[in-house]
Amino acid sequence: MNVLVIGSGGREHAMVWKIAQSPLVNKIYCAPGNPGIAHFAENVPIAANHIDALLKFALDHHIELTVVGPEDPLVSGIVDRFKTQGLRIFGPTKAAAQIEGSKVFAKNLMRKYNIPTAGYEVFTDLEAASEYLYQQKHYPVVIKASGLAAGKGVIICHNQAEAIQTVSEMVADKVFGPAGEQVVLEDFLSGEEVSIFVLTDGETYKLLSSAQDHKKVFDDDLGKNTGGMGAYAPAPMADSQLIQQVEHTIILPTLEAMRKEGCAYTGMLYVGLIITSDGPQVLEYNCRFGDPETEVVLPLLNSDLVPLLWATTDKTLNRQEVDLKSGYALDVVLASGGYPDAYEKGKKIKGLETVDPDILIFHAGTIFKENQYFSNGGRVLNVVATANDFVTMQQKVYDNVERIWFENMHYRRDIGNRALKFKQEE
Repeated sequence: MNVLVIGSGGREHAMVWKIAQSPLVNKIYCAPGNPGIAHFAENVPIAANHIDALLKFALDHHIELTVVGPEDPLVSGIVDRFKTQGLRIFGPTKAAAQIEGSKVFAKNLMRKYNIPTAGYEVFTDLEAASEYLYQQKHYPVVIKASGLAAGKGVIICHNQAEAIQTVSEMVADKVFGPAGEQVVLEDFLSGEEVSIFVLTDGETYKLLSSAQDHKKVFDDDLGKNTGGMGAYAPAPMADSQLIQQVEHTIILPTLEAMRKEGCAYTGMLYVGLIITSDGPQVLEYNCRFGDPETEVVLPLLNSDLVPLLWATTDKTLNRQEVDLKSGYALDVVLASGGYPDAYEKGKKIKGLETVDPDILIFHAGTIFKENQYFSNGGRVLNVVATANDFVTMQQKVYDNVERIWFENMHYRRDIGNRALKFKQEE
């Protein structure tokens, strides 16, 4: 079959890499793709949010399955558009994608259906939000832009002044544009965070490996939020007992809630959890594969990914089995100078040819010119290793990270430490 993957980051590189292993696939296109993806697919110069052009391409090139990576086209309704033309596409409808596109929608859904999550209030007015914060007795408080903000619209504020300034920047200064027209002021929850990946056809669901992302830019979870500086899978704290609890209290109720709301959910439901003293609670939902978690989840999947994606589109997921590998995977993101703020581009990347052959390099923000790779994004490369022993794997990743260099490159040096600490405390 001919497959079209939409997106250009490390997540899409990992997806294309996995899809290319399927004997069912003859040809893969990726729009717009990146230089790393070009080793497995033909890159197509169409932006991920240019839905009309993507639809025309899919029709013209007899695409039998389209797989959407980023959230923007899903929230904009690409699935609905493709379906009206009889095209098979992996992902939720526009109505269902609200679960990520609107944090207000997601929080109200959880409140209505008693799905465990932090207490919250929603505001569109700066004065009302400020008054609420003046009366708030417990800090920190979490402030979220309701709309899509490229993973950066969640800010933890440790005091009243910081919180009021943050709300003012979102609502009055519009630092996140339309995404901040509604803000969610949420109680702060403490605990370990875990990402759960749920493939679903709206009725049946299958779980992939759990993972733990690292959002903060600096070691020890310091600095600003990013799109993700690294991840590992599976998350040691997500044992079988916890997973069963999550299925019972969160996954099944969420899928049932979406059906009752008239927007049955299909595709990948990413559930971001925090494991509190009161049990697992939902921090956020995403309507697609996570990034950089996909880069560690897919290397641990033995099963052919393509039949699983296909089955979510025609309610046959109950006929599929998910076979997960034993062991672990760990990803360290190499970022550009300045990221997550204004970042540098055009820095020559050296050392890629020196990495070990069993190391996976997923490109996130690169460009290829003059027979050389250059940086072209905030997150540039994902360096991924798998192993049966966590310590060995972590050492292997960082040994290979040190062989790669570009000017002002930075990365976290503690990816995996949290898992090791948890294992030691067991």
